[in-house]
Amino acid sequence: MSRLRGLWQRVRSVSARSWAFGALALVIGLAVLVGILYGWDYTNSSPFCGTACHTMPPHYQSFLRSPHARVQCVECHIGRTFIGVTFTRKANDAQYVINYLTQNYKYPIYATNMQPAREACEKCHWPDKFSSDKVVTLTDFGLDKQNTPVQTTLVLKTGGGTQREGLGKGIHWHTQSVIEFAYSDDQKQEIPYIQVTNADGTKTTYTDVDSKLTPQEIAQLPTRRMDCIDCHNRVSHNFLSPADSLDTSLSNKQIDATIPEIKKKGVEVLTPQYPSNDAANKVIADLETFYQQTYPDYYTKNAATIKAAIAQLQSSYTELHYPEQGLDWTVHPDDLGHENWPGCFRCHDGKHFTSDYKQAIRLECNLCHSIPEISTPGGPAPVLSLSQPDEPDSHKTTTWIAEHRTAFNSSCQACHDTNNAGGNDNSSFCSNSACHGTQWKFVGLDAPGLAKIFPAPALPKGDPNATPPQVPHPIGGAPNCQICHGPGTKVRPFPADHVGRTNDVCLACHKPTIPPPSTAAAPGGSQPNPAGGPPSIPHDTAGRTQCLGCHGTGVAGVPQVPQFHVDYGFTNNNCLTCHKSSAGAAKPAAAPTVAAPTVAAPTSAPAAPAPTNTPTVAAPTSAPTVSAPTSAPTVPA
Repeated sequence: MSRLRGLWQRVRSVSARSWAFGALALVIGLAVLVGILYGWDYTNSSPFCGTACHTMPPHYQSFLRSPHARVQCVECHIGRTFIGVTFTRKANDAQYVINYLTQNYKYPIYATNMQPAREACEKCHWPDKFSSDKVVTLTDFGLDKQNTPVQTTLVLKTGGGTQREGLGKGIHWHTQSVIEFAYSDDQKQEIPYIQVTNADGTKTTYTDVDSKLTPQEIAQLPTRRMDCIDCHNRVSHNFLSPADSLDTSLSNKQIDATIPEIKKKGVEVLTPQYPSNDAANKVIADLETFYQQTYPDYYTKNAATIKAAIAQLQSSYTELHYPEQGLDWTVHPDDLGHENWPGCFRCHDGKHFTSDYKQAIRLECNLCHSIPEISTPGGPAPVLSLSQPDEPDSHKTTTWIAEHRTAFNSSCQACHDTNNAGGNDNSSFCSNSACHGTQWKFVGLDAPGLAKIFPAPALPKGDPNATPPQVPHPIGGAPNCQICHGPGTKVRPFPADHVGRTNDVCLACHKPTIPPPSTAAAPGGSQPNPAGGPPSIPHDTAGRTQCLGCHGTGVAGVPQVPQFHVDYGFTNNNCLTCHKSSAGAAKPAAAPTVAAPTVAAPTSAPAAPAPTNTPTVAAPTSAPTVSAPTSAPTVPA
């Protein structure tokens, strides 16, 4: 109690002037503290990072269009951690202020020393969470007059989760596993060496078979453990290409897709880098003259629509080009995907092998996503399988994509429609334009080093003077000779020296003996069969491609397949390889009374003699063929 009285006496003895001075000092101290806190907060804000420095406008504008527009720049570039650590990192970044003031920098600007994902991305995105598959549809517009939209639909196998829960699969397996790689360029686009730590603790090492670096040189390269930003490196600062920018504007209806050639003309005017934005605006504005002269009728009715498209193109140009910094979409690699940049193919290129060349990092289309389905206006809707297919063992090898080009044979027909194999008209599984319609310049399928591991099969030479035998049966519109004449088939396998030859090669040498379509009438007096070939299908096949569901069940009143088709194990895919719909058909209102059968056994077959000393692909004269019968039973529509 006495101490409190003593303290009170001392307080009473303080003069008013001292009290005033103390209060002023307190106010000033609080103001300084608030100012420091405000300054700390402001210098951590995105507007400060993006606008206070004149080198950042392009990156700031792309940031404002990104999914992370409400995330502070420092949360990625410095990390979300204890304030003491943050302060020291920020103090270290003061070197950039000095560089800015002394102009000690050069364009284009690249980010360096990014924080690991565990201190940035993973503070919000929990890596242990499993993500289910996601269906994605991408729309690209063609460079034709109609700007034809082409949609690519696929299922992304995002995956993730922990292996201890039986998960850790899919795309996010990469962040749940220990993967270390060495890179030989600053942008990490060339990766000659990868090491994976397996679940049991063992390590598997892969090396690029085409790398010119010695093991000693590879050992000197910088290494990194793979994390989120090794794929999502442009998630906050993406610079679109002119084609991608046009696709976005057309999809969002910012540009009317009915304007003739607008995709093609837009790409033409957005691609060059002009001296200034004013020069670019002038060239883009000249599109109005193009439409006045080339499409006068359309322009007269849609002048406002064209002017709106030109204004959008002018706005888009400022997001694609930054002439003063030498910056556009070609400067910063985008590693999410594998089309415009190597991306996934930096490792999954088919040419990173173990030292014994027995395993490769898988180059597999359906490893991270399903086989893409392509659809166009008026075409069939995409069909995606929701279950994992039961692949044969050959497809599960780590080098299957590299091998399948030389392993292709008639056995593929058991699971896939192989019409126009290797084409890009989307008429079958093997003519998928998402696979064969693109030049995958970052894939190593044609790498010289890979050719030493998978050499092309050496084919024995045949007798060059022998006359190729003729084909003694009709040829369909899209024939597949290997269904009957492939190796291991029951009809008439071709000789061993024909292995690897395609259907086009077959028909280049072996000519059919059937008269041309103008003189070959279809059975029952109906229209000629396509190309003088097997009987046509008298109804539309849309939704009715399971031919054997009607014609292979023994149902009375419905034409059934001949017995030799059953003996040879012909499938629904085989039916549609030879027999084509005759109509593109307007669907009949009632079942026709006379029509060509789906498949019928012939009563006779013309046969051409084959040289006795030459291997032949022709069926023997006693073998049944697929020529048309002299009469046709009724086939319901």
